[in-house]
Amino acid sequence: MPEVTLGKFHARRLREMYRSAGWPCQDIVEIELLAAGLLERVVSRDAAETVRVTDAGIAMIAAQAVRNRSAMSSHEALVELIARDMLRAGRIAWRGISLRAQVPGATPDAPPVWCIAKPDVFSIRNTTVETYVEPVVHEIKVRRADLLGDLKIPAKRGAYCDLGECWYVLGNDAKGRPIGDPSEVPPECGVILMQGDQPIVARRAPKPKRTALPFGVWMSLAKATPVRGLDEGVQGLLAPLDETVDPQPVAQPSDATPAHPDLPGPGKPCAGEGSPLSDPNPPCPRARRCDALIHLKRFEKAVEGIGLSVYRRRRNGWAADASCAW
Repeated sequence: MPEVTLGKFHARRLREMYRSAGWPCQDIVEIELLAAGLLERVVSRDAAETVRVTDAGIAMIAAQAVRNRSAMSSHEALVELIARDMLRAGRIAWRGISLRAQVPGATPDAPPVWCIAKPDVFSIRNTTVETYVEPVVHEIKVRRADLLGDLKIPAKRGAYCDLGECWYVLGNDAKGRPIGDPSEVPPECGVILMQGDQPIVARRAPKPKRTALPFGVWMSLAKATPVRGLDEGVQGLLAPLDETVDPQPVAQPSDATPAHPDLPGPGKPCAGEGSPLSDPNPPCPRARRCDALIHLKRFEKAVEGIGLSVYRRRRNGWAADASCAW
């Protein structure tokens, strides 16, 4: 008897049977599960026949859950990497957002059909000109079976191309090899391969015909939350505000003349703890304010350097709006 090859569909049926009352479906999938010993038939007293998941079937459900969890974690890690790469390029990115798109009809004379596209990563340029947004869609694939199944759905690919540039990001298998070849992906989509944690462009995507986004897409973007901006390295550019103040002032000798008549000298009692007079070299308040302004400007330049100068434009825009309102 040939051995039965079990796949994801069999594991899904086992989960459904485990959650159900066990009424048989009497199809080929159930027959294969019965032959493999993952299901067993149970006859009740009133001669009603049901099926029940065996211990081997429960073990297969648990093993499939572990595989699904590991595949999802690797997929999410690659999605996060691509989204961060878009942020470093100065773009605004969203993950797993649902957008309306148009696909061609069943016939050339048929009108286009609206559908919901859910790309893994969707990004636009950080610009105020509507025709300069340059929307880009990244579809992440970490399993070859998922890639081949996705390539068989031209409507899904057409919806991505309707939104903007469409890129397929192909991960690596357990041996470190790409899960697909760039020639397997249709020419209307670009291909990115992974070399370690570094994305490499294998084939560029053609420029889309659309230069602006429809109003429905803008509404979806307004209701969604973009990926949080990068802020690593900003704190390294900042210095302590009191860097000009010596943390351990030099003690004056006993016979030294005070630099100011109010400062304690020989024979004068020291000021109370916490008083400015207790420090022989008190910092200048104006110097502290100057240092604070210098570090604030340095922080703004650091934020602008990584493409996050939005708050300054918002501040100016709010001031302009307030002036226009009056």
